[in-house]
Amino acid sequence: MRNFLTLILLVPRKKDSPQSAQRPQRRGPLPMRARIKVPGLLTHSFSLCFVSVPSVASVVKSLFLLKPRGEESPRSVQRPQRKAPPLARALVYALGMLALVPALAAPQQAPKLSLKDAEALALRNHPLLQAANYEAEAASQVTREQKSAYYPTATGALTGAGAISGSRIAAGYLNNPIIYNRESNGLEVHQLITDFGRTSNLVGAARLGAKAASESAQQTQQDVLLAVNRAYYGVLRAEAVLEVAEETVKARQILTDQVTTLEKNRLKSMLDVSFAEVNLAQARLLLVQAQNDQKAAYAELATALGLANPQPFDLSEEPMPDAPPADPTDLIVQALQNRPDLSSARFSHDAALRYARAERDLSMPTISATGAAGLTPAYQAPLTDRYAAAGVNVDIPIFNGFLFSARHQEANLRAQAADQGMRDLADRISRDVRTAWLDAGTAYQRLAVTAQFLHQATLALDLAQGRYKLGLSSIVELSQAQLNLTQAQIADTSAKYDFQIQSAALSYQTGHLR
Repeated sequence: MRNFLTLILLVPRKKDSPQSAQRPQRRGPLPMRARIKVPGLLTHSFSLCFVSVPSVASVVKSLFLLKPRGEESPRSVQRPQRKAPPLARALVYALGMLALVPALAAPQQAPKLSLKDAEALALRNHPLLQAANYEAEAASQVTREQKSAYYPTATGALTGAGAISGSRIAAGYLNNPIIYNRESNGLEVHQLITDFGRTSNLVGAARLGAKAASESAQQTQQDVLLAVNRAYYGVLRAEAVLEVAEETVKARQILTDQVTTLEKNRLKSMLDVSFAEVNLAQARLLLVQAQNDQKAAYAELATALGLANPQPFDLSEEPMPDAPPADPTDLIVQALQNRPDLSSARFSHDAALRYARAERDLSMPTISATGAAGLTPAYQAPLTDRYAAAGVNVDIPIFNGFLFSARHQEANLRAQAADQGMRDLADRISRDVRTAWLDAGTAYQRLAVTAQFLHQATLALDLAQGRYKLGLSSIVELSQAQLNLTQAQIADTSAKYDFQIQSAALSYQTGHLR
C-alpha cells in the first residue's frame, strides 16, 4: 500500500500550457480543507486500507470542498472556493477503490441445503424421473388409442376417372366393375357396432397398463429419493472424516515438532523422531484420502440431484431417526402393501389377463355399419349428379391357419409368466425388508459401541501422553494410542451417518420413502 501511494505521489504533474502561463498565478495560501500532508498520508497508509466507504466519502467531501446547502461559512461566501489539485483527487480515488477491494474479493458462501430441499431439487431435475413420467403419460395415451374404436371413422374423397367406353376391370378379383367417366366428391362413415368384447378388453388392458406405468414412475421417484439420501449423508460423513483427518495432522505435527526439539536438546532419541514422522506421514495419507472421498461424495450428490457438474453446498444436519422395531413382520406386511414396484407388477399381471381375453375374442364376429354420400358434378350416363348408400357388414372368422388360437395361447402364457414374476418380486421384497431391518439394527447398535470406543481411546491417549512425557513409556505406545483415537473418531463419525443411511434404506424397502 505504501509503495502504491509513493508511486502516485511521484507521478509528475502536467506541464503548464502557454495559455496557462499567461494567466495570473494563484497567490495566497490554500484553504485548510484543501491542504494535504503527504508525510501523514504515507505514515497512515496502512490504516487507510481498512477505512469504510462512508469514511472515504467524507475524505472526498472535505478535499473537494463540498458542503451541504445552508452551511456556507462567511469566508466561503466572500471568496469562491478552489478545487483540490488533480494529484489529490487521483489519490482519493485510489484510496476509495482500495477500500472496496476487500468487499469485492470476499469469497462467496456455499448455498445452504437441507435434506428436504435436496429431495425437492432432485424431483424437479433428475432425468430418470422425468423419463419415467413421460413413459407414464405415453402409456395413458394407449387407452385413448384403444377407445378410438368406439367412435365412427369419417373419410372424405375426391375422385376423377376416365376410361374407354364400355371398359371393365377384367383382371384381379372375381368382381367385374365397369368404369364410367366422372368427377365426384363425397364422404364415407364407418362405425363399429360390436365385436363381442374384444375392444372392451383391449381398453381395460391399456388402462391397467397405464396404472402400471404410473406405479413404475412412483418407484423411480423412490429410487431417486434413496439415492439423494445416501449421497446427502455420504457428503456429511466425508466432511466429518475430513475434519478428523485435518485435526489428526495438526496433532501429529505438534508432536513431531516437540519430539524434534527434544531430540535437538538430547532429551529424546532419533528413533522417537522417526516414529513421530512416520505417524505424521500416515496422517497426511489419511488427509489425502479424505479429501478425495469428499470430492467423490459431492460428485455423487450432484448426480443424485440431477446436476451436470458438482458444486459445493452447506449441508445441514438432520435429526437422528428412531430405533428400528424389534420384529420385522409388520414392516414386511407394509412393504407388500405399499411398494410401488409390486403394485406395478400386479397391474401388469391384470393387464396381461385382460389382453388374453381380448385375444380370445378374435374368433368372435365383428358387426359394423358403413354409409357413403356425395356429389358428382361431371358424370357419364347412367350416373347421376349425387349418390348415397348405407349398409351393415358382419365379418365371421372361419379359418386363418390357427393364427387366433396361437395368439390367445401366447397371451395366456405371458399372463402366467407375469403372475410368477409378481410372486418372485414379493419374495425378494420380503428378503430385502428383513435385510434392511437387520442392517438398521446393527447400525443403531454401533452408535453406542463406537461412542464407548471413542471414550476409551481418548482416555488411553491422555494416559499415553502423560507416561511419555514422564519417560515411563516409549513413543511406540503413544503412536498406538494416537492411531486408536483416529480410528475411534472415524468409526464414531461414520456410525452416525451409516445409521441414517440404513434408516432411509429401510423406509425405502417398506415403501415409505416419499
